[in-house]
Amino acid sequence: MLPIPVPSLEERFDVIVAGAGSSGVIAAVAAARSGARTLLIERYGFLGGISTGVLDTFYGFYTPGTLSMKVVGGIADEVVDALRTFGCCFERPNTYGAGTGVTYNPEYLKVVWERLVLNAGCRILLHAWVQEAHVVNQKIERLVIATKAGLRTLESRFFIDATGDADLCHLAGAPCELAGQHEPAQSLTTTFKVANVDVDARRAISKQEFHNRMASAAESGTFDLPRRDGSDHRTTIPGLMATNLTRVQSFTGEQGQFRNAIDPVFLTQAETEGRRQAVEYLRFLRASIPGYANAELVSFGVQVGVRESRRVLGEYRLTREDVLTARQFDDQIGLCGAPIEDHHSGRDTAWQYLPDGRCVGIPFRTLIPKQVDNLLVIGRCFSATHDAHAAVRSMAQCMAMGQAAGTAAALCCERTQSPCELDVADLRVRLRSRGAVLSVEEIHGIS
Repeated sequence: MLPIPVPSLEERFDVIVAGAGSSGVIAAVAAARSGARTLLIERYGFLGGISTGVLDTFYGFYTPGTLSMKVVGGIADEVVDALRTFGCCFERPNTYGAGTGVTYNPEYLKVVWERLVLNAGCRILLHAWVQEAHVVNQKIERLVIATKAGLRTLESRFFIDATGDADLCHLAGAPCELAGQHEPAQSLTTTFKVANVDVDARRAISKQEFHNRMASAAESGTFDLPRRDGSDHRTTIPGLMATNLTRVQSFTGEQGQFRNAIDPVFLTQAETEGRRQAVEYLRFLRASIPGYANAELVSFGVQVGVRESRRVLGEYRLTREDVLTARQFDDQIGLCGAPIEDHHSGRDTAWQYLPDGRCVGIPFRTLIPKQVDNLLVIGRCFSATHDAHAAVRSMAQCMAMGQAAGTAAALCCERTQSPCELDVADLRVRLRSRGAVLSVEEIHGIS
């Protein structure tokens, strides 16, 4: 049994990572492996965030199109390899042609994440929320966190925001854009899983027929189904299906202020509305879809799935044009071939694909928030426009960001530099030596 390195709340760290989703865990592992004394803070009682609490499939590892190319490597590969040792994952085509997905059992993934972190020598603190960031001369000196024992203070030389909502950046005064300010924010989704499904019978109808039946059921007035192009898929457990069906839309409040997932009142409403919709979609599945006649609800996601809330304004902001032209950058630390996937208001989802077999680079500068010198941001709150974000927010890309940020944070501590001062060429050499995929030319070697 591995000894669990319990953090002392009086200890000073080199790197603190706030948020233990797929980006945050890998950032912590990369920093610790690079020699930094690292602490990983997580609000839930388990690691993985959305990857273990809401979803069960990694997207973004492969490009869509005529040739499936693997565009993410490094520590992310170790995660998938560890899942395979448990016999609890498989690859499957994405419902919408967005590239092959890696479906897994999220309960085993919790263990995989923990083993990676503990083996790296990183400390973990669960059930902890960041409440305040004390900033002096554009550097965060310490955090105030909420724990079961009350408020506590933590000191560190460097910080990584992997909260998904850019909470730490916001608290530290880094400029952010609120999703919904300039265009409708992407909708939220409550996922749910259903047992006792005859999977072979479910395969009898196509995706198009599934959507046609959903539309007919809604238009009949018998069912309240706000989204008409949702999906269901098989899991690693026989007879258990996972869904991505519901649509909870952000909205403008009575005073004209846009409401999204950083608003606790709206978030509460979204949680309850999402479960209401889920039960209605299950009623539809039982009545209209082969294989679901005896289906039974097993679980909801631990929280409603949030696609965007805050987006940091960084040293570079990835744009729609960058994505659709598959632009490459001198400082890129990862690749993305996934399409722009906009879960806008209304019944369907808008998809816009990159040129076949092409990828956009993820610049290191999109991980550097403005106005704070010892902070990096990773995951779905990185610096991008609404459209670019809708392509590059997949978990595989978040993992690539995490490896880059954790490695960079350790280098910044070692050299007493800010991210803007860091030699990005050296960072890229280190990432490549540890399995990361940084350029289109490297793809064919790992396809």
